[in-house]
This record gives sequence, structure tokens and C-alpha cells, in this order.
Amino acid sequence: MLELKDIQAAAARLTGQVLDTPFVESRTISQLTGCQVFLKFENLQYTASFKERGACNKLAQLSADERARGVIAMSAGNHAQGVAYHAQRLGLRAVIVMPRFTPGVKVERTRGFGAEVVLHGDTLDESRSHARALAVREGLVFVHPYDDEDIVAGQGTVALEMLREQPDLDTLVVAIGGGGLIGGMATAAKAIRPDIEIIGVQTERFPAMVNAIKGTHLPQGSSTIAEGIAVGTPGVITEAIVRQKVDDLLLVDEGDIEQAIVMLLEIEKTLVEGAGAAGLAALIKHPQRFAGKRVGLVLCGGNIDPMLLASIIERGMVRAGRLARIQVNARDVPGNLARITATVADAGANIDEVHHQRAFTLLAAQNVAIELVLQTRGRDHIAQVIERLRQAGFDTALL
Repeated sequence: MLELKDIQAAAARLTGQVLDTPFVESRTISQLTGCQVFLKFENLQYTASFKERGACNKLAQLSADERARGVIAMSAGNHAQGVAYHAQRLGLRAVIVMPRFTPGVKVERTRGFGAEVVLHGDTLDESRSHARALAVREGLVFVHPYDDEDIVAGQGTVALEMLREQPDLDTLVVAIGGGGLIGGMATAAKAIRPDIEIIGVQTERFPAMVNAIKGTHLPQGSSTIAEGIAVGTPGVITEAIVRQKVDDLLLVDEGDIEQAIVMLLEIEKTLVEGAGAAGLAALIKHPQRFAGKRVGLVLCGGNIDPMLLASIIERGMVRAGRLARIQVNARDVPGNLARITATVADAGANIDEVHHQRAFTLLAAQNVAIELVLQTRGRDHIAQVIERLRQAGFDTALL
């Protein structure tokens, strides 16, 4: 099994090749979650993910013959970019097989590093099978995203840096897909600090490691905003490490992850993808589990589709009460819409959208239902706007 010395050797190889990312306390998030939170900004790596640590460690150890043959990998994006970037840097041919659902930003970035991208399959397992077939057919070296000790050792260097900066951490909270990151980090952290607690986090839609370790049979979904950890089958190597060295596994839902993404964007002014926000999502969903502890989180990736991000931000504004939809029922006469909008403006809210509904309503024929989407300061402000409209004589309700 992987040992601390393997991870320390990987750290030596990676010196000057990947970024030693910042690891700092977030005072505001600490106040909001009830524990002292330190953030490891792996989203600041050149490929915006920790994945290039393992990729670089693996490629740096290839023989001359393997380098001449080139490499192939399967990935939803971040491992792909890590392999492509370091292959390009080392002058190696790289072929990347990606599932068809992979966000376009990841596909184009991978191609930008000079890799040959093959889109195949609707799941990582289908992509993996195709990649292995191509490896045999074309004589390429297969670089697994997590079930490889060199990959796991590279990812484990994250924990070395975190404990160097904050040796008194109580807990590390790490997202789990196939288990490469938590496998490496748990190996390093438990060797340095046997008493440290290692907590793994999976999305409820892809609980493969939870099922494997806890013997549960939770159903697996077909999609998640945390596509970086949407893995159907954990690694053999990584499952063995998790079974031995990880203290607990938690599940988070899509709403928790969305909330964490928005929180990091607003508070830390940093962009993370769904998988990168999973650790903070666990703190949001299970605050009592971490109360009063010194917790290290890994913001493990920042590659998110811009359209998905826009949707998450908008949904976050709805949850926070800063975007609201109300219905105003009024007489369908000239001037009433102007009175309604003037009342909303006087209450300090901004109108984002207006929809008149005359046909699909149970109101009397001479009445109209007007839906307004408002930008507000929060839930109390929404209540104030509704009260002002009612005082003006308009039947108003929050939708």
C-alpha cells in the first residue's frame, strides 16, 4: 500500500512543476459554519484543478519507451487537462477520451493543450472502456485518473502542504469521486498526524464509495452539477485506502453544492466547480459534525460551464430572497400597471421581468394577473414590497 515516503518523493518531483497553492483561513465562512475553516485553493492551479499533481507525477516517471508511445486517459475534464498540459510540456502525444456530457469549456481547454480529444459514452465507465481499447490498439500508456499509486501519490501532496501551513488541523474534508485525492491525502495526513480526522464527501446522486465502504445500496443518479466526482465505480487501490484510513463519509445534495458555490464566489471571490464546493457543502449540511473544529477544505477544481454558473447564481439569489416572483391581481384598466411599478419602486425594489396573464387565470374577465420578478435586498424586503402593494389596494402574493 502507498506510504508517506511515496508522497514525499512525489512532492520533490512536483517542485517547480505545479503551484504550491495558498492555504488560508476564511473568517467569514468560519463565522457562518461555526468552525474554523481553512481553504486550500487548488482551483488556482494552471489547469484550475489538483488533478495535474497526479498527472505530472505519473508522466515524470515514464520510461523512454513509454514516452515515445504517448499516453491516453479518460476523464470528465480535470484529469484530462492535467494529463494534456503536462504531456504537452514534456513533448508527449496525449489522447483523451471524455464522456459526451463533458462541459464544453473543459473539452476546448483540453484541446488547447494539444491533446487529441475523443468524445465517447454517456458515463465515465463507458469512456474508460473505450480508452482502454484505444490504448491496446495504438500502443498508448493508459493513465488512470485515480486507480494508480503514482496518481494517488501526486494528489497526496495537497495534504503535505496543508499540514505544513496548519499543523494543528483537527479535520480534513475532501471530495470523493474515484478516491484519488482522499486516498493520497489520507495516507499522508495519517502518517504525519495519526489523530487527524479525515472526512470524505460524495454527492447523493453518485454515492459509489459510500455504498462500497458502508455496504449500502443507495441509488445512483444520471447527472449532477458536481460532474468531477460523478464516478460510478471507486478505484480498487483507493477503496482499500479509504476503508483503512478515512474516518467518515458524508453525502450532500445538489442544493448544498449550489449554495457552497455561491458562498465561495460572494465571500472569497473565488470560482469553484461543483466538485470543488463539495467540502464546504458538507459543512453547510452537517454543521454540528464540525462545530468548533479546525477544518481544512480543498477547493479542488474551478472549471465550470459559464451557463451552469449563471443558473446557479440566479437560483442562489432566489434562495437568499434577493430575487423574488410575486403575483399582483388588478383591474385591467389604463394606468394600473404604472401604479404597481411606481409602488414597487417606492418600496426600493427593482423590476427584472413583467408578465401579463389574461387568458390563463381564474380571475374575473375584466381583471389581469401580473407576475413580477423583483430584485430585492432579502426576505424582509420582499415582505415590505408586498405590504406596500396591498396598502395600495392590490391583491398581492409571493409565488
